[in-house]
Amino acid sequence: MFEGIRHKKFFQKQWFMWLTLIFFAPVGIFLMWKHKRFAKIPRTALTVIFAFIFVIQAAFACFEAGQPEPSIDTPDITQTSDGQLTVHFLDVGQADSILIQTPAGKTMLIDAGNNDDDSFVTSYIRNQGISKLDIVVGTHPHEDHIGGLDTVINTFDIGQVVMPTATHTTQTYKDVLTAIKNKGLKITAAKAGVDLDLGQDVTVKLVGPITTYEDLNNNSAVIHLTFGKTSFLFAGDAEEDAEADIMAAGYNIKAEVLKVGHHGSSTSSSQKFLEKVKPAYAVIMVGQGNDYGHPHDEVLTRLADIGTKVFRTDINGTVIATSDGSKVSFKTQPK
Repeated sequence: MFEGIRHKKFFQKQWFMWLTLIFFAPVGIFLMWKHKRFAKIPRTALTVIFAFIFVIQAAFACFEAGQPEPSIDTPDITQTSDGQLTVHFLDVGQADSILIQTPAGKTMLIDAGNNDDDSFVTSYIRNQGISKLDIVVGTHPHEDHIGGLDTVINTFDIGQVVMPTATHTTQTYKDVLTAIKNKGLKITAAKAGVDLDLGQDVTVKLVGPITTYEDLNNNSAVIHLTFGKTSFLFAGDAEEDAEADIMAAGYNIKAEVLKVGHHGSSTSSSQKFLEKVKPAYAVIMVGQGNDYGHPHDEVLTRLADIGTKVFRTDINGTVIATSDGSKVSFKTQPK
């Protein structure tokens, strides 16, 4: 396992050399003369030979004793990053929850599913060996995005909470605010132009919302993430109005991987928006047999027309994208 290190055999070690020097040669000569095992001439010859060996061994042992012990380079067993970015699109049915892990060990959670998804989301995060979430984003105040967020905040050490200024009157939204307050955290307003810190190797910028909208969906935090030559766009539930404003503002939204807006609704993912993003891959987070008919055929057709490979949580289960900075690969956890 440790290349270049050779272990001495016992007869090469100093303790054996000294034992041989002090014991075997003198004792052998003494016994041979005492018991007169051989005639005088052979005894004399053997004595000379033993004496010669004794002198040589003594000289060699003294030389070895004067040499410094060889240094051995101990391998560094400190755990290091595998150099990959991992994005988990959790199968939370007709809802969103996305966990991001950077090569530097930083973490970000975007949304936390419905209220009933809280146990699944927290267990999934724990199973990744995570005890701290550096950034938690509630894209907008709808229950299918922030339902489990209060439990997540109560469960883990949280560095930063990011949410839009748009509010809601539901108990779900109030529960999230209570959890934030009880942890002594402050909310960073989610708006276009805000940079989020996930370490030097990853660039994260909010490209939306551009302004405040009446429709809560359009107030979604839209996040562009770059790692090496690869990039991701997380669109929340942003619809065509918000998409148009993001494009008009001139933000970089080109991405290899697109988290499709609003569960694949036809009110999002306009043709112009998709042509601007140019995703090689798209992930649609949607529940089986949902009442909304998501994803809509129009969106699937638009994605097919630009050659995008589509993953769907209702079909593929949890989808895990991994980037090494040059390319993105996928694996799924089917239902």
